[in-house]
Amino acid sequence: MSVCIIGAGASGCICAYYLLKSGIEVTLFDISAPLRTLLPTGGGRCNLAHAEYDFKELAKNYPRGEKFLYSVFSKFSTYDTISLFEEIGVETYTQDDGRIFPKSNSAKEVREKILCAINNANINKEGVNEILPCGSGFKIKTNNAEYYFDKVVIATGGLRNNLIKGLNQPVTEIKPSLVGLKCEIKSLSGVVLQNVFSIDCNIEGDILFTHFGVSGPLIYKISSVKAFEKYPYDLTFDLYRKDFDLQNLLDTNPHKEFKNILSAFFPHRFSEYITGEFAKRKGHAIDGKTRDKILDKIHNFKINIEGTDKGEETVTAGGYDLDYIYPKTMESKIYKGLYIIGEVLNIDGFCGGFNLQNAWSTGFVAAEGIKSSD
Repeated sequence: MSVCIIGAGASGCICAYYLLKSGIEVTLFDISAPLRTLLPTGGGRCNLAHAEYDFKELAKNYPRGEKFLYSVFSKFSTYDTISLFEEIGVETYTQDDGRIFPKSNSAKEVREKILCAINNANINKEGVNEILPCGSGFKIKTNNAEYYFDKVVIATGGLRNNLIKGLNQPVTEIKPSLVGLKCEIKSLSGVVLQNVFSIDCNIEGDILFTHFGVSGPLIYKISSVKAFEKYPYDLTFDLYRKDFDLQNLLDTNPHKEFKNILSAFFPHRFSEYITGEFAKRKGHAIDGKTRDKILDKIHNFKINIEGTDKGEETVTAGGYDLDYIYPKTMESKIYKGLYIIGEVLNIDGFCGGFNLQNAWSTGFVAAEGIKSSD
């Protein structure tokens, strides 16, 4: 049996690893260097996975693909990911926040270990332009040549505009995910707010104000959840969910400027921004109407989102429609012998190792599906 894997990223290389272990001939096609996109993950440390070991709880971290992944993660879990990397010589550790990293803290080392583990694969540095069903297999067309394979695996990563011709495999709309959001609050650039609660999405995290709008862990999650929302739209945040007796603060700091009173809870520049025209007014001079107005801003802070920061996205929402793929094998329901894995599927997860977990798991499941097909 000959297998072609289009895309030498995380999912493609792990699929190749498990096929090669069974003695199956594998050819990887990728015009770029293998596992190039692995290097910047986790800030260069390579966030391999997340320490959630219940597959249904793990799947909740995927705004698209949750139910589909039940079957996938039941076959290849976080435990299996750790075992896989131990098998190829990568020891791991888990941070307090649940993120799993190699002990070396080096994405470069992870890349080298994976490539060493698949050194028997044929790696062809050509881009595939077209896949054509041909007899019981497939014809692959590149700019330079034509090839024939018994099985084909599509593992091309985030789709954007790189759809391969020749197939009528349904694809959903594609949108950027895990991306900064544009808004007009440039005066706060560089300010960080911690433990902010998104009322719209019922999630908590940190926000970073930037020159183009807002970014940071919470914003990335929101951009994922609301990837298909039409712009512009409003987001509402509770900036301080604990008890906040503002009147008592004013009474106990009567001669302090309002902005400085709030600076005990928020960065100074943000305190000045939120108090606005009342920033320099002393505590004793703040009346009830003004107090309530600022309290409402704290508990219902609104940002009008105009779009995404173009070119910043690391993940795309949307991809090959899951309704036309078997979750137990990753095989297409339309083309027998065609398998689709990784981010090219309509599956995307939050930051924290979830997108790589999708890559490892779907790569393994496809390899098992191919091995059991003959």
